[in-house]
Amino acid sequence: MRFCRYPAPLCKNQYWGDIMFINKNKDGSLNLSGRQIASLRRQLSPKVSQRAFADQLTAQGLRLNKNAVQRIESGQRFVTDIELLAIAKALDVPPDRLLKEK
Repeated sequence: MRFCRYPAPLCKNQYWGDIMFINKNKDGSLNLSGRQIASLRRQLSPKVSQRAFADQLTAQGLRLNKNAVQRIESGQRFVTDIELLAIAKALDVPPDRLLKEK
């Protein structure tokens, strides 16, 4: 058996076959930015639906559909750094603002 090369909190039993990465928030969500993205999108004027927001991101070169936006906002989907930058640009906020808790 090979031992896990990661620190103890990242591995379940310290063996390669049982690696358990910690990649969820305490509330179970898969990203830090979803709630903030949803809140900022709802504050846009005129109002922008998830579908319209997805279309806006697609026009910007980021291929996301309405379901992906919904999953990001609800914390059911990871967000890459590339996506985070494009979303911040679409919302006209600095990227770090999406990572701040309310």
